[in-house]
Amino acid sequence: MSFLESNTFKTIVAHTPLIAIDLVVEDEHGCILLGERKNRPAQGFWFVPGGRIRKNERLDEAFRRLVTEELGYQAERSDAQLLDLYEHLYSDSVFGERPDTHYVVVAHHLRVHRADLKLPQEQHSDFRWWSKTEMATAEEVHVNSRVYLDRL
Repeated sequence: MSFLESNTFKTIVAHTPLIAIDLVVEDEHGCILLGERKNRPAQGFWFVPGGRIRKNERLDEAFRRLVTEELGYQAERSDAQLLDLYEHLYSDSVFGERPDTHYVVVAHHLRVHRADLKLPQEQHSDFRWWSKTEMATAEEVHVNSRVYLDRL
């Protein structure tokens, strides 16, 4: 499963929803892990870790890959609780202002110990643990991450 050539991916983003997994990671203190996004969409906002599911990648495989890539952690999908399916609509994309982006997201809640994570810096410029109350009211936390609080 390799990455798509840029023009091919841009055509896909322009014409179809992307399927992704979001990881709502809660620590032993009841705080939620958010990363400050480096890239569009949601650039500059605090957002839960996650990523796209690749063509022919099974959900269990995608979950394992994303937990490893986004958290430096090992977990199975059965270790997490399915929250729900969500739609995330953005007026921009990784390519800039156009095309817009439509995600269908399979959100999972995963409980961890902070010390067990080895957080990479590819997608996020910083990570921070947020209380649920603080997360719910902070304007710098993207609305598409705050929506998960209703299910926790």
